[in-house]
Parts: sequence; C-alpha cells; structure tokens
Amino acid sequence: MIFLSLFLNFLKIGLFTFGGAYGAIPIIRETVLANAWLTEEQFSYFLAVSESTPGPIMVNMATYVGFTMGSADHGVLGGVLGSALCTLGTVLPAFVIMILITTVLRRFINNSHVRAVLAAIVPCVTGIIVATGLYMLAELIFPSLPASLGSFSLPALIVAAVLIVFMEVYRRLRKKPVSPILLIVVAAVLGMIFFR
Repeated sequence: MIFLSLFLNFLKIGLFTFGGAYGAIPIIRETVLANAWLTEEQFSYFLAVSESTPGPIMVNMATYVGFTMGSADHGVLGGVLGSALCTLGTVLPAFVIMILITTVLRRFINNSHVRAVLAAIVPCVTGIIVATGLYMLAELIFPSLPASLGSFSLPALIVAAVLIVFMEVYRRLRKKPVSPILLIVVAAVLGMIFFR
C-alpha cells in the first residue's frame, strides 16, 4: 500500500538525517528514485520548489512527494493523506528526540564522548551536502552522463557560471555573503530567461 510505504520511507529519512535539511537531500533523492516515485528531473524541480517556498526544505519535499504520490491513484483526498503521512514521518523522529533531549539527556550534552560524536558528524554532513550539490550541478550541465561528456546543457552552464560570479562579486562589494533569498530570486530570473 502506497500510504504505508510513504510513511515508513519518510520516517526512515527523518530518523537517519543529520545536519538539517540539506543533509536530507541525498537520502530523499535516493528514496524517491529507488521507489520510482520521481524521475531525476522531477526531483530537481521538487527541490527547487521546496527551497523557494517557506518552511524547512525537508518537510516541504516530504509534503510535495506525499501529495503527488497519494493523489496519483486516489485523487485529492489521497494527496492530502499522502502529504500528511510523509510530513508526519519526517518530523516525528526529530520531535521525539527533542523531547528526550530536553527531558532526559540534557545532562549528557557536556559529556566528552557525546561532544566527540557530534564533532565527528559535522564534517561528514558537510561532505554529503557538497557532494550532492556537485552531483546535481553535473547532472544539470551534463544531462547525458555517463553516456557522453561531449554533450552538455549550455544554458545550465551559463546559469551556474553567472550565479558563481554573482556570489563572488556580491561578497567582494558588500563584504558579506549573498542572502539565500536574493540568490533564489536571481536564479529564478535566470531560469526564466534561459529555460522558458
């Protein structure tokens, strides 16, 4: 049954995601592609919408995937149920863990072993986020990988280059990193220009 599968898969995502929403993207991607819920292209679109709408990316993505899969065979009500189950599965582990931390485990946070584990997780999550970003960029610029390195998407390459230059120029002129909101707006405008 699709609803049970949606709930259990997103419960697993919520349970094994460290480092926030960006750390969840590789796990969500692997899950939706393995279950054939989305194609790679659809996943990229869902990710863009999830980043552009208010709320945590991981929860937005779960809601969109749940609605899409639930409504595919069961109409709008199935979509609402699917999105509710995916969202619940995603947030339930964090909710339970936060309750445990605030009530029982607060005294262990200064333990050197706990601190060592948390310190070891940070570079791992950073690596996962960077690798996912680079993989998605490569998929966008070279859509036929690994078949051919010769064919690439010139508009995607131009957009990526313009965004990188924009971020660097902004940082040098303003002496601070570019706001993610401004970056999303610039990327949306470039997308409308090059991918209409």
